[in-house]
Amino acid sequence: MLYYAVLGALAVYSLHRFYLVRLRRRTPEPPRVTRDEFPPLTIQLPLFNEPNVAARLLDAVARIEYPGALDIQVLDDSTDDTPRIVAERVAAMRERGIRVEHMRRASRDGYKAGALAHGMARSDAQLFAVFDADFVPPPDVLLRMVPHFADPRAGMVQARWTHLNRERSLLTRVQALFLDAHFAVESAARNFTGRFFNFNGTAGVWRRAAIEEAGGWSASTLTEDLDLSYRAQLAGWEFVFLTDVEVAAELPAALSGFQEQQHRWAKGSIQTARKVLPAIARADLRSFVKTEAAFHLTNNSAYLLSVLLALLIVPAMLIRHRHELLWSFVIDLVVYAASTASVLSFYVEGQRRAGRARPPLRELLAVLPVGVGMSIRNASAVLEGLMETGGHFRRTPKEGDGARAVFERKPRIPWGELVLALFFCGVIIAFSGTRQWLSVPFLAIFASGYGYVAAMALGERLSYLRSAS
Repeated sequence: MLYYAVLGALAVYSLHRFYLVRLRRRTPEPPRVTRDEFPPLTIQLPLFNEPNVAARLLDAVARIEYPGALDIQVLDDSTDDTPRIVAERVAAMRERGIRVEHMRRASRDGYKAGALAHGMARSDAQLFAVFDADFVPPPDVLLRMVPHFADPRAGMVQARWTHLNRERSLLTRVQALFLDAHFAVESAARNFTGRFFNFNGTAGVWRRAAIEEAGGWSASTLTEDLDLSYRAQLAGWEFVFLTDVEVAAELPAALSGFQEQQHRWAKGSIQTARKVLPAIARADLRSFVKTEAAFHLTNNSAYLLSVLLALLIVPAMLIRHRHELLWSFVIDLVVYAASTASVLSFYVEGQRRAGRARPPLRELLAVLPVGVGMSIRNASAVLEGLMETGGHFRRTPKEGDGARAVFERKPRIPWGELVLALFFCGVIIAFSGTRQWLSVPFLAIFASGYGYVAAMALGERLSYLRSAS
């Protein structure tokens, strides 16, 4: 029963992806209120140890066009060579008449949330645009986003991410599939139908009044962007998602960086769920808004369910085989097929809505084992999010224009993934020997997912050790 309870819960989250696809297909982008007014605006660039990309970011920001009063804050909490690089670029920008300030705090209190609040307190601007270190905003980005603040209830305007290094590896191509679907399907469906969606931490513009009325930036979760987004929308502010405004960014090239990023997002989303879901439940909101918020904020709990399923699937198969309950495999087949089809349709729709061709079958199928392989690390993040408030904000290393992946620390040994990969490979061999062929496809998903992550992680650790020696 526990096995089917876990499988059923996972199926619900998977089928919700299909619901979002249907919602997106039948909902056009709503008309927007726009006006060519450009209030005073501050661009905020939060940095922490970004020597590979800081210059690229500043060069891109220096080319941004804005008819109104504009100033730039480089919120630099770095402890490495980044401040020197920033100081050189800032000096050159000032010589060109650009209003830019290099801000250094005495401590890293509050991490990114603290840096953004620090900068906001030192600006009189009405609007704040945020760009992370690995982003390259186009020159017209503010010209296309700021007019949407003509609506007095517009609290935040979000652009869609694209990817500078999409074709670098299978890992980056899979990440691109994840993110394209998140923006072009998930965020669009939520925003266009009046549900809550969130600022994604970068490539967005905030109204000062929305930040202040929502209680300001907070470091009580590791996803300060998600937290503030929900608090602002609970306060009555409306958000705008622009599918046609694209801002390119760098995807984590190394598995360790991707895992660190996903761990932070998973932990922070559960922390945010703990923090805001009670207020959402009490709020005077439509039931579909509350339901979607619950799915959105708890979605990462699917990783914990995936690990539980991995631990239960073999005992469940053995029990059914011993008691000759082979008919029950039909239930598994139907649930797995429906869940897989809904997830794959979600990513195919993401590519279509992003204006891209249908992904190759190899890349599309890779999203399943990669998601399984990430489950152990992200399941631990979910448990941490259930028990902890805040936490240490670990940056995602960026390689910039370099050809090699960057490691901020020694990559971990993937003990959990390695043990489960070997276990499932052994089970597949044993089940094949007894001609239990129906079980093999289910087991292969887990074996390939854990095996891929284990092999990648071990390869990165060896690469790190070789470079350090």
